[in-house]
Order: sequence, then C-alpha cells, then structure tokens
Amino acid sequence: MDIVLVGLPGSGKSVVGRRLSARHGATYVDLDERIEAAADRRIPDIFAAEGEAGFRERERTAVAELGPADAEPAIRRVIATGGGAVVDPRNRWRLYVDRTVIWLDGAPEALAQRLRHSPNPRPLVSGSDPIGALRALASARERFYGAGHRVNGLAPVGQVVEAIERFAAEPHAAGSVLLDAATPIGRIVLGDGIAGRLLVEQLRGLGASRALVVSEPGAWESVGPGIVAALGAAGLPLVLSLLPQGEAAKNLSVIEKAARVLADLRVERGEPLVAVGGGALGDSAGFLAAVYLRGIPLIHVPTTLVAQLDSSIGGKTAVDLPEGKNLVGAFHQPVAVLADSATLQTLPERQRRAALAEAVKMATLGDERLFALLETDGDAIARGTDAAFAGGAVAELVERAAWAKVEVVLADEREHGGAAGTTGTVAAGRLALNLGHSIGHALEAAGGYQTLLHGEAVAYGLRAACRIGQTIGVTPADRAARVAGLLDRLELGLGRPPFAADDVRRHLGTDKKHAAGRLRWVLPTADGVEVRTDVPEAVIETVLADLLAAPAEAPMPGVPAR
Repeated sequence: MDIVLVGLPGSGKSVVGRRLSARHGATYVDLDERIEAAADRRIPDIFAAEGEAGFRERERTAVAELGPADAEPAIRRVIATGGGAVVDPRNRWRLYVDRTVIWLDGAPEALAQRLRHSPNPRPLVSGSDPIGALRALASARERFYGAGHRVNGLAPVGQVVEAIERFAAEPHAAGSVLLDAATPIGRIVLGDGIAGRLLVEQLRGLGASRALVVSEPGAWESVGPGIVAALGAAGLPLVLSLLPQGEAAKNLSVIEKAARVLADLRVERGEPLVAVGGGALGDSAGFLAAVYLRGIPLIHVPTTLVAQLDSSIGGKTAVDLPEGKNLVGAFHQPVAVLADSATLQTLPERQRRAALAEAVKMATLGDERLFALLETDGDAIARGTDAAFAGGAVAELVERAAWAKVEVVLADEREHGGAAGTTGTVAAGRLALNLGHSIGHALEAAGGYQTLLHGEAVAYGLRAACRIGQTIGVTPADRAARVAGLLDRLELGLGRPPFAADDVRRHLGTDKKHAAGRLRWVLPTADGVEVRTDVPEAVIETVLADLLAAPAEAPMPGVPAR
C-alpha cells in the first residue's frame, strides 16, 4: 500500500516519512525534493523566479508522475507531500484514491516554533508573522487534511510512526474521501465510493438506532443496494419511504402523507431523516425534516449531479404550488451532506448535462478555475466518459461548485444580503445564487414542472440574464459571449421553450425574489453579479419575446426517467 502524509509546514512529514519507510523497507518519496531535482533549484528560488503559480504547476506534474497506487497490503511506498499540494482537487484525487492518507496535525503555535529551527525555509510562512500565516493555512486547508486519518504530529516520532502503522493495519475502508469539512451549515463530505460507509458513520455519530430513509424509485434502484448492504453490516435496521419521482415529490399532499408515516413510526425529535436522491427529493425530504416535530436532523445523500453541486447545500427546503416553484419552504440545515461521485455514473446523460447549468452559474459568479474546467471537460462530464470519472474531472467539478456555494451561504445563510434598496442596485449576498433562476423558474412552472429539467430551464434563464444585463449596461459583451459560448458547447438553452409568453410572465409575477413589489434581477458583470430592481419592463418583454421566439436549433428533450 501507499501511505500519503499531509499536513501543515513543520508537521514532520519528512522526518516521519523517512522513519516509517525505513521500518518497512518501503520506498520514500518526498514531493518537494522531486520538484527541486526536476527544477535544479531550491523551492524558495522557484517561488522567487516563477511565483506560487509556477511552483504549483511543477507540483501537479510531480503528483501525476507518481502513477497508480500500490495495491499490495504491506507498506510499499511512503509519500510526503508539500503542505499545499492537496489544495488542488486534481492533486488530491491522484493522491487520495486507493491510498491511506495520514494527517499529521499540530497547533500552529508549536509548528511555528519548529520552523524557526528548520534549515529549510517555507515561502508561505517566512514573513514577520509565521503563527498568523500558519493559522490562516490551517483554516483554509483543514477540509483537505480532514479527509485523512488524524495523528498528532507533535508527538515523538516513534509514537507517530506507531499510530500510522495501526491505521495501515486496519482493513481498507471502501471508497476514498476527498474532502471532509465541519461547517456551521453542516458536515460536508465529498468522495468516491463512500455513500454507504459514511452514512453508517454519520448515523452512529448521532446515536441512531435505525435508518429512516426517504428516497425515490429511480435513485433507490440505483444506489439502494449498496446502502442496504452497509446498513445491514452495521446492524442498523432500514425503514424506507419512497416519494414520487422528481418534481412530483414537491407537493404538500406528499409531505402530509410522508409525515403521517413518520407519526406511525413514532419518530422522535432526535432521530435523523436520511434523504437519498436528487434535488427535488432533497427539497421535499428536507422540508419534511424541517416541519415534522418542528424540526428533526437531516442527512443528505445526494445522488444526482445537480444535487451534489448545488441543491443539497445551503439548507433551503421547499415544495411547489401551482402558482410557482418553491413558494412554501423553510431554512433547515442538514447535519451532513455526503456526496459520492460514484453515484453519478449511472445517471442519464440528460441529467448530468442539465446540471452543468448550475455549474455555469457558479462559474459566472466569479470562479475562473471552474469556468476553465467546464470549457475543457464539461462535455466529457455530461457524457459520463470513463476518463471524466477516472481522471477526477467529475469530482473536481462537484467540489469547486459545491464549495463555492458553501462560501456564499456561510456569508449570508438566510438571504438577508439581498434586501431591496431604493437606488436600483442592492447587495447580492445569497441572492446571487439565483442568477438565471427568475426566468428559469417561470419556464419550469409554465411547463407544469414536466417539460424542462431544472438545469435546462436555468440555462435559458442564464442566457436571458446576460441579454438583460447587456441591454441595461451591466453585462460586458465579452462576458455575455463567454457564458453563451459555454452554454452552446454544453448544448444547453438551445431551441425554443414551448411555452406561451403570457404563461411565463404570469409565473414571473409570483417569483419569490420580489421585494417592495419589484423583482430583484441577478445580472452578470465582468467578474461577478449585480442585483437590480430597476430593470424596465420593456427590456424584460423584449428579452422574453426573443427567447420564446428563438429558432428551434435543437429539439426539446423528453422527460427523464430519473
């Protein structure tokens, strides 16, 4: 097996790695030493000549050159990483999958003392406040290190090595955790092949004596057997409730029926509800958890791409009314979101492709790396190619989009930042996440939630938002062209939505983003968004007319099976 050592500068990765490899006759690999050898210069000199970006590019090359993990049960290779190597999602995929990851943890104050006596300067902590720099690094990187087994890196080297050996002797756990973050809006775990194992771990941590699962037929048929096996092995009885497929689950009558099932089961306030399924199922099960007994714990196991990168995160739960989408709901944060990229492989292509509209939205909010990823790998992800999954592109997409949403929600959990102003421009806050959603939701409602998938409707909404923004001088032409070009490449928002303009306008009138009688429009800027309440009705009418009269370049897709 391969042991990968991660942790902050000064945590002892090199010393421990050499000792551990010597004890087991294993190959020792120091990534920083490999980078220096390839560059024929020291790391501080690389930083000075090429900047951090140049160093990180060399680091990615060194990680890729490691090749596949060693499958032998004995310790065959020990890999000591630089402290920041695992920040890059693709590096983490290559380092963590099928390897045993050890986090050498230590207080920044103690690590700063170590670094004062180290002969090797660390460029990122070499300033006048090394403790402050280490604290900042610890906060930013904890979610990456936390995916590994935690060991006290400040203990004597022999004790650290013995602790690692105990972890190495354990049976290899199923799947690979890539990110594990404890946040104020719940635990966020991303990985591959982890759903059953992590669900059991989470339920045990909450003291659950049974697994109360709410799912939908398509999702349960696909991922249910693995979850059933994991729960059975752990001795946790399963109680399963199946809701209708897709948007049909988001109905008050469905919630009443499901709540009566919970009442018959004598579910208590501390018992967690587990939502296994896509975005609509998560919305409905989340609302059920929010209102039953005035709130019970909720665990999300999202099984679709749109749910993993968007809807399972943030605590918004809701059901629909005939008058509009998500008009009845509540904020109810889950205790955990367990996103397993392996569950996405069996999805229909249409679902993966539609979900990319939400990723385009997040990129448009200002994430250049996500924009670039979608431009290079988006179509392969939509098609579900082996390379997109095995190479880590799917996992990277989920992480970048999901964590971008986490950061927005943490800054404005209940959407207070978008309060209406009097000048036409208001603070965006969490309202920024509604980019493309006003017209998108109106299109969904106009089709009775049967014609378009959510992401397909959002794609049209993104195109419309760019046109509105250009018309009133908010969206630069090159930004609008880049968004439109990406949507074209992903085959999203093409053709003519088959709805009457009057129906779409009527549903716009009940959009929940109204304040003081005016709809708050989220519009792209050069590097983010602006929220406006002063968009002239004539502009909206013109854009809607153009959108609904567009030439049918592509047929409208059929209703998905799952």
